Amino acid sequence: MKTIEKNTDIGILILRLLVAGLLLFHGIGNLLNEYAFIKGMMTQSGLPTFMAYGAFIGEIIAPILLILGYQVRLSALLVALTMLIAILTTHVGELFALNQFGGWAIELQVFYLVGAIAIFFTGGGRYGIARK
Repeated sequence: MKTIEKNTDIGILILRLLVAGLLLFHGIGNLLNEYAFIKGMMTQSGLPTFMAYGAFIGEIIAPILLILGYQVRLSALLVALTMLIAILTTHVGELFALNQFGGWAIELQVFYLVGAIAIFFTGGGRYGIARK
């Protein structure tokens, strides 16, 4: 039986495509709704509504750059900061809550946050515009 060779660069590519691809769909949904939900959450948190457009950078621009493999660490940092702000402004009340299926109420947000942090520390790998 032949052993499967380890390929860290393919693993990093899969992680980049998964985190960025899913977040991009989320960002496009927010864009199509003109960030109405995020604007409402900013208002409730006492923050100016124009800050909702920062989500455009963290949910659309940064994921596109992650998919392309360009400025990967900066893009991953932007995604992580976007998700941290989302958790602190929108989901802080759900930190210790379960959803209707028994999963952690903020598992998706934490997935994006921790996935982006992992990408930040690993870099983009070999497959992308800016190979390293």
